[in-house]
Amino acid sequence: MKRSIALLLLLAGCSPGGPSAKPQQPQDLESAAIARGLVRDPRDREIAGLYARDTDRLCIVPRDSGYRIGAYVDYGEHIACSGAGRLSRAGTVLHVELSPVCGFEARVVANRILFPVAIPDGCAKLCTGRASFSALAASRISDAVSEARALRDPKGRRLCAS
Repeated sequence: MKRSIALLLLLAGCSPGGPSAKPQQPQDLESAAIARGLVRDPRDREIAGLYARDTDRLCIVPRDSGYRIGAYVDYGEHIACSGAGRLSRAGTVLHVELSPVCGFEARVVANRILFPVAIPDGCAKLCTGRASFSALAASRISDAVSEARALRDPKGRRLCAS
């Protein structure tokens, strides 16, 4: 009799409806990945981080009431552009100022930063050879501010250091 009661109690403790039941998981894979930090939440509006495409790099770090931005394009054989400056944001529009004569509006679309095709002539002072910042498009590869601050251009200059 004691064995039967002990066996019933043991079995009751293993039932799926008991207190040891696992909490409900999100129904879709995207929600589960966001909840576990594996995928960035698309509602996250923060733009700080490190961006890249091929040999193009871009960093954005928080600074005062705006951001610091650094960008370079490197086509090899001393054909490159490199600059750093300020960035302010109004929704999806980014006002980029890489120098007093190199200011323009870029766009943020999802996790990408898109520079315009038409870049001011003053930006050519930041470039060598036929290089240009024109139509630079880079995707976020990291949202770690420390990685963005560590970005160096091909000459070793830190573009987003505080």
